[in-house]
Amino acid sequence: MKMIAAAILILLGVNSALAQDPKTCAIPSYLLLADNELKKVVAAVKVGRLNIAVVGSGSSLLTGADGPRSAYPARLESTLTRRLPRIAVKVVSIAKSRETADTMAKEFEQILAEVKPDLVVWQTGTVDAIRGVPLDEFQGVLEEGVERLQAGGADVILMNQQYSPRTESMIAIGPYADAMRVVAQHYGVPLFDRLSIMRHWSEVGQFDLHAASKTNVLAQRVHDCLGRAIASLIVESAHLEMAAPKPTQ
Repeated sequence: MKMIAAAILILLGVNSALAQDPKTCAIPSYLLLADNELKKVVAAVKVGRLNIAVVGSGSSLLTGADGPRSAYPARLESTLTRRLPRIAVKVVSIAKSRETADTMAKEFEQILAEVKPDLVVWQTGTVDAIRGVPLDEFQGVLEEGVERLQAGGADVILMNQQYSPRTESMIAIGPYADAMRVVAQHYGVPLFDRLSIMRHWSEVGQFDLHAASKTNVLAQRVHDCLGRAIASLIVESAHLEMAAPKPTQ
């Protein structure tokens, strides 16, 4: 139990040290596929606004006074606002530590009613893997959740787990990531493959995800890169820079 508790803290907090001050957030094109339509997003942007809800567990959060401003939902809003200057972008983060996919999905009706999102980014899978939720049950919850969100008028992006070389041998997250990929393909929704992206950053030495640290420096850098990458996926999937209203002459 102590090992599992430690794994939870590592996975949810990204407590690692920064490598040699990475200058970019480079991602190979095959890890950031923008080949699914986001029709609700396009329609919203054409009228000058974009509401996004990020629903996730603890790895969508950062601790400390700067945590809310540094976590990837806030960085996503900042990046989209910069890239789409004539669009009123609002990103609402609805993330709670240690929530399974099923717990999150039970809140979708309320989120749809209160936030009225054009897009929901659903980050999940880590807690289910830690708790050993049966895979068929996990996949069933994903399917029902995507259907519920789409029926409620929102586009969906699924986001899988974050990568940690310190815990990958302790927690079998691979099958849960595979289930998310299957659901994304079946419903034609984008999958933000955070697991593979962070593994790539670790392997090329952009971030040192092995070393422990008492600060949030790495977590903030990683979240900034993640926010920018999700923004790119949204913009490119929906061709937003072409769909956005143009300045009047």
